[in-house]
Amino acid sequence: MNLLLEWECVMETPIEESLCTRIRRSEQALMAHHEAVLRGYGLTMTQYTVLLALSREGGMSGAQLARSCGVTQQSMGSVLTNMEGKGLIRRETSPVHAKVQIATLSDAGRALLDHAYQEVAVLEQALTEAFTPHEHATLCELLDRATTVLVAQTRQTRA
Repeated sequence: MNLLLEWECVMETPIEESLCTRIRRSEQALMAHHEAVLRGYGLTMTQYTVLLALSREGGMSGAQLARSCGVTQQSMGSVLTNMEGKGLIRRETSPVHAKVQIATLSDAGRALLDHAYQEVAVLEQALTEAFTPHEHATLCELLDRATTVLVAQTRQTRA
């Protein structure tokens, strides 16, 4: 099939059936669920992601957390100040760089994460059970491939 014919087929596909639209709808549904669950714990998605990253990686700088959460360092600074004020994290000066603050989970942050994670994990279990083991593995593989294409296209756009 030549490129012009392929483009015409893509353009004739109703927008609600396009792959990008389906991926976006799935992502929106996932985020809406997580945000609703986390709201009950007084957390935003970014705050939850910070708690999760700190629980897995230990102490991290604001810059590391910003990269991990996909936000700017400036935004992360506000998030961390808010979380420190709530007693969810502690920040101490890095032993390596005097200007760098290292964030770690407080006991209260770990307890809140444990409770929120249990509820978030319910969705993961429900999604896993919605597919056979083979379908689950195939879906994961296809999503990984789609992510690779999306990242590559973004890099090309930026270049």
